[in-house]
Amino acid sequence: MENEIISLDKVEKGSWINLVNPTEDEITTISENLKIPLEHLKAALDEEERARIEVDEECTVVLIDIPVASKDTSKKGIYYTIPLGVIINNDNVVTVSLRENSVITRFLENKVKSFHTSKKTRFLLQILYRSSRDYLQYLRNIDKTSDVIESKLHKSLKNEELIQLLELEKSLVYFSTSLKGNEIVLEKIHKANLIKMYPDDIELLEDVIIENKQAIEMANIYSNILTGTMDAYASVISNNLNMVMKFLTSITIIISIPTMVASFFGMNVDVPFGNNPHAFLIIFMISTWVSVVLSVVMLRKKLF
Repeated sequence: MENEIISLDKVEKGSWINLVNPTEDEITTISENLKIPLEHLKAALDEEERARIEVDEECTVVLIDIPVASKDTSKKGIYYTIPLGVIINNDNVVTVSLRENSVITRFLENKVKSFHTSKKTRFLLQILYRSSRDYLQYLRNIDKTSDVIESKLHKSLKNEELIQLLELEKSLVYFSTSLKGNEIVLEKIHKANLIKMYPDDIELLEDVIIENKQAIEMANIYSNILTGTMDAYASVISNNLNMVMKFLTSITIIISIPTMVASFFGMNVDVPFGNNPHAFLIIFMISTWVSVVLSVVMLRKKLF
């Protein structure tokens, strides 16, 4: 069927080879069959590898950072980035990544229009475009998540919500750093003419650059907002705790009045009303009256 991904038993001209966390044997096989240096295939398997573009006689290597959802938010935040390598030689396109990701998955599921593995430059630009779109989508998710957390923070006395905001901020740091690296790669492709492009390709590249710049601006804005929000709500949590402690202290003082009165009349000495049959009621009323008066005074001084 036209425009549908078909799995092949062997590498053919115009085919796309997608490697996800490949083994050493798989890397060696692809390297030997397609005459691609091993270091190009292994570059995307290093999480610390920076975004770049390299052009040599054998192939063109484009390495970018793409966003992915984190499986361990305590270490990397809700989202983080991983390298994605796109290697183009005369006949094929090879993509290499450490794990499954939404950028490549969309192509595998035939969700990208006008997608042909034989149009290698177009394919590369479409990957770059999908990556930029994913950044924008994840940034919107971060914004929505932060709004939910902020609504909980108004009445919170715990650090749980602040920790969640910290995870979001960590994600934004990953995004901001990776997007700036991708921007350098995009500018090199646009200005240095490292890859042969047709007019439609140039137009798509310009769209990618615009989307990437928008993502950078959104990441910076959200990061600044989150930083200010965390500082503000740290003070709110501290203030909420102070209010609770003030309330509990006031209640303790009021409750201590009946205790003090009862302790006085409980001493083994002569006390007023000692022989009065209504002594208990009188003492109770005195304690209650003193507590009520003290409560009114505290209310007027806003000690509750």
